[in-house]
Amino acid sequence: MAKDERLDSLDRQILKQLTKSARTPFRDIAEVCGVSRAAVHQRVQKMIDDDVILGSMFIINPKSIGYLTCTYVGVLVEKGSMCAKVADELRKIPEVVECHLTTGPYAMLVKLYARDNEQLLDLLYNKMAQIEGVSSTETLISLDQCIMREIPVADAAPKTSPRHKKHEKIQLEDDAE
Repeated sequence: MAKDERLDSLDRQILKQLTKSARTPFRDIAEVCGVSRAAVHQRVQKMIDDDVILGSMFIINPKSIGYLTCTYVGVLVEKGSMCAKVADELRKIPEVVECHLTTGPYAMLVKLYARDNEQLLDLLYNKMAQIEGVSSTETLISLDQCIMREIPVADAAPKTSPRHKKHEKIQLEDDAE
């Protein structure tokens, strides 16, 4: 069962409130949802335990602390089997804030911040390019961030496609034998 199917309408209402601001007091969420503060607390804790909620954090404006350049780096690796090792090494570079395994021309897509072009050059040539398994990189500098938001919380779980329902029926028939 998909995680989304385990969420009922109250869970979804709570998530919608939390995506507006993770700092919203539980009593305010409880008031909007028409339940007790304790019920909200229990639901949030269950969603944390079930990895529906992965955490809450303050979002720091990188420019306010001197990181003026946001960069996306496409990483080619020598062999796909080296991605985990490369990711472990990238994790050691504090300026790397995201790393995704991807399809397409790159094995990985990395988001990092640099204070200026000099630091970016150092990160690319003296840190990333030196990682065993990295064969090359391509750098894209972000000029401005136009959209930043959480994924929307739907009111109900998406319906299972007919193809999936057919597969479930076949699986049940196989189990009956």
